[in-house]
Amino acid sequence: MRRAAARCWAVARRCGIVAYSIIMADILAREIKYVAGVGDVRARLLEREVGVRTVGDLLMRFPYRYVDRSRILRLMDVDESMESSYVQLRCRIVGMSYVGEGAKRRLIVDVTDPTGGAELLWFHGIKWIEKRIELNREYLIFGRPSLFKGRISMVHPEIEPIEVALSRKSESSFRGVYSTTERLSSAIQAKAMQTIVANAWALVAADANAFRDPLCEDMRRRHGLMPLKEAVYNMHFPQSAERLKQAQYRLKFDELLGVQLTIQARRTSRHKRGGGFLFPRVGEAFNTFYREKLPFALTAAQQRVIKEIRADMISGRQMNRLLQGDVGSGKTMVAFMSMLLAVDNGFQACIMAPTEILARQHYASMVRFAEGLGVRVAVLTGSSKTAERRTALEGIAAGEVDILVGTHALIEDRVQFANLGYVVIDEQHRFGVEQRAKLWTKNQQPPHILVMTATPIPRTLAMTLYGDLEVSVIDELPPGRQPIRTYHYFDSARLKMFGFLKREIAKGRQVYIVYPLIQGSEKMDYKDLYDGFDSITRDFPLPTYRTTVCHGKMKPADKDAAMLQFKRGEADILVATSVIEVGVDVPNATVMVIESAERFGLSQLHQLRGRVGRGSEQSYCILMSGDKLSKEGRARLEAMCATNDGFQLSELDLKLRGAGDIHGTQQSGDAFELNVANLATDTQIMEVTRNEAIAILDTDPALQRPENVALRALRDRHCKRERIDFSDIS
Repeated sequence: MRRAAARCWAVARRCGIVAYSIIMADILAREIKYVAGVGDVRARLLEREVGVRTVGDLLMRFPYRYVDRSRILRLMDVDESMESSYVQLRCRIVGMSYVGEGAKRRLIVDVTDPTGGAELLWFHGIKWIEKRIELNREYLIFGRPSLFKGRISMVHPEIEPIEVALSRKSESSFRGVYSTTERLSSAIQAKAMQTIVANAWALVAADANAFRDPLCEDMRRRHGLMPLKEAVYNMHFPQSAERLKQAQYRLKFDELLGVQLTIQARRTSRHKRGGGFLFPRVGEAFNTFYREKLPFALTAAQQRVIKEIRADMISGRQMNRLLQGDVGSGKTMVAFMSMLLAVDNGFQACIMAPTEILARQHYASMVRFAEGLGVRVAVLTGSSKTAERRTALEGIAAGEVDILVGTHALIEDRVQFANLGYVVIDEQHRFGVEQRAKLWTKNQQPPHILVMTATPIPRTLAMTLYGDLEVSVIDELPPGRQPIRTYHYFDSARLKMFGFLKREIAKGRQVYIVYPLIQGSEKMDYKDLYDGFDSITRDFPLPTYRTTVCHGKMKPADKDAAMLQFKRGEADILVATSVIEVGVDVPNATVMVIESAERFGLSQLHQLRGRVGRGSEQSYCILMSGDKLSKEGRARLEAMCATNDGFQLSELDLKLRGAGDIHGTQQSGDAFELNVANLATDTQIMEVTRNEAIAILDTDPALQRPENVALRALRDRHCKRERIDFSDIS
């Protein structure tokens, strides 16, 4: 077996594949079917359902929660708060009865202790249970309680004679609960899975080579980390609550160190390549605009970010910077002023936006900003007319256009720049990785890159997904902007909401009403656009209330026409889906109504809310929902009403939804494989492992030293990224 494993490892290394088995002994590569209690059938099921094929796979698959089996409750101590938890009781069986016939037959067992009574129910395996229980005998009972009319019941609990339970030796007083599937749980129940894990551990416990530690003794000592083998053991069989905490810390450290080794290696490689254009001059265009044309004073945050961009442009390295800024924080002004730095140094710049209307808005703003500066601005979109397209294509190819504004049309092959030095990508998460990367090839030498997002990214997630980028944050709004007031109404308050809309429209204001669906669905009980439009036109019978519609299934020209109609003030109400989340800037719109708001995530709700509050008038966001809300849905709506801070909301969104749904992860490969670490809560460990990874890579960038081979395996274990590296384009 050892020779076979060695041959497999040699092949893996030749193929560029590094397996975690380098830090595991050969016994961990043994097929799971050889573990007592598994066999061929269960082995096939484990592999198919949860991907467990070897002993190592099983032992690196940890419980997702734990039950303290040393604690025995009295019946009087059980309450409603325990309904989703497992509890342990010591009770005497005082009665047995049967209900139903045939397949619907069930066994009811009455139990008592000195403080009260309960009932145990079995729907399956009744004959097996009948043979193992006796009246008037005490048992240790383990299961999840439910309360109905004040009476405690348990369905299919584990039950064991008390004298047997007390005499049984256990690896740990903590019982690990493993995630499972419906098929797996029917074949391997919780107690059987515990036994299988214990049998698997028995195979490796005495093997000194099992779980060879990838971290050197010095690193473990400096960070107070227990050895890997001890950590794995305590993850399955915690010897105490403190030892479990230490084991979890150790496994989190390993995972996040693996992640940071990948991120920092890319960053180091990019810095060493250098090759960035030098923009040493702060010239006439920038200075004239700043001194004479700037329409409002820059915030301190805007000034700080411009200085950070300027420092990148004179460093000799290619800039690759992420600019985060809440809705309305002034990112476009920062982008324009930094493009002037490129123009002043003889280079062209471009900005790519995800929608036609947003590109047109940028173009109109930049033409206005550039007036009198001698800076030529052009626009190119998918719907550009022939003359406009010709002007843009010929102008940028000849070097006559300094700034090109556009949509996806900018990445077409026929778009050829004379000397592109600076690229800005707005709402970068709306573009795929390959789309963004195409702009990188528009010059022989990669241009400087600024990617912008109005969807705040939690700091921990930004450190992970964008750890190889520099990050700038605009964390304040321009003066004069009033905070948007947000309210949550249930459907029963709909007439009150309509009355408020009428009063705002009477003031000459405009209103957005957003729906999660275009048409109704039998599967989802949410408000839909078409029914909403009918309702609005009934409740707003006055002819002066002009209503237009916009949704994703409309032709692009019709969609843009509807939004343009609203922007020009030719419609009082825009009924839409979330397509208006990005790209509509209407200062006169003061109310955003979001129907079935519980259907949206926090980031999307915040983006939609950001469509109002663009002018000086007080603006409002009204969140409409059904009367029945989940705990998570209620938390989201309460958070929206409590704060306008997008960064606070993004942190909560990460905690509620996890990292997988936050934008960017699906577009940048398979992200990172984390079993124990949590990006929402493990900020401190992330910081520690980031610094450790930088220190390691400073002395051994390729992890080629013998003492770092295991770290290379650790890195590849936890970072399943796509083969093509688009990190230089975010």
